[in-house]
Amino acid sequence: MAANNSKNATSAHPQSLQNLRSPSDLITSLTEPSGFGCKVTIVEIPAIGLRYRRTFAHLQLKPPAHVPEDRWRQCVEDGRAFLHQWGESAPRLGWTSADLFSLAPVPDTPHPSYRRLSRYDQTGLIWLLERRPVVALTEATASIRNPSGSITVFRKNNRPAYGPPGDGLDDFK
Repeated sequence: MAANNSKNATSAHPQSLQNLRSPSDLITSLTEPSGFGCKVTIVEIPAIGLRYRRTFAHLQLKPPAHVPEDRWRQCVEDGRAFLHQWGESAPRLGWTSADLFSLAPVPDTPHPSYRRLSRYDQTGLIWLLERRPVVALTEATASIRNPSGSITVFRKNNRPAYGPPGDGLDDFK
């Protein structure tokens, strides 16, 4: 395994990695001053839900632009839980990576207060879970159990952009 940085290149030899007990030992050995001076990111790819593995792997690397770090971390945790429970069923039911993980595009010159999660109509299911489990999944909906016990239904299609159906100017055409 080779580790490169802008100043020099060093390599980690297999014999120096044999005594490591866990992935965190590897990270520590490579980032401490006595280590090799590079950062290693370990990405977990679930065994089930393989259709979503590329998207989920990229999501784990760093927070998307204009998304608070705590919401990103929660999304990764919720994504793991969702894929563990629904990873085999979701693709059969027609759920795409965009249905699960999408975010609103960033404008060319976003306002300082711009937040990608503020666009419910362009936000994937996983971003909206916030520790709430999906208890039922169909081709068009996900039922989410709230802490109070009530159920919220997420509709992957026909999500209103600014309010309930019948509340937009397009309805006057």
